[in-house]
Amino acid sequence: MKRLFLLSAAALALTMAPAWAVTRIATLSVPGMTCPACPITVKKALAKVDGVTAITVNFEKREAIVTFDDAKASLQQLTDATTNAGYPSQVKP
Repeated sequence: MKRLFLLSAAALALTMAPAWAVTRIATLSVPGMTCPACPITVKKALAKVDGVTAITVNFEKREAIVTFDDAKASLQQLTDATTNAGYPSQVKP
């Protein structure tokens, strides 16, 4: 009986874990990108943020689209990363 309870509790914990972590997508405006090489620096800076799973940087639109785990990263961490790399950004609504 005790073993069944422990197994049930473990199974419940495993099924509940994904509900706490939410994958989010944020679009950042990065107006300081002035050349086609700038997106490389922006992408490298965002890739260093724990929880970031995908990054697309568009030079023509001066924006970065970032997919991240909101349990590990925040919007502030994303904008701080680009700012620290020399490219201040802000979250687009």
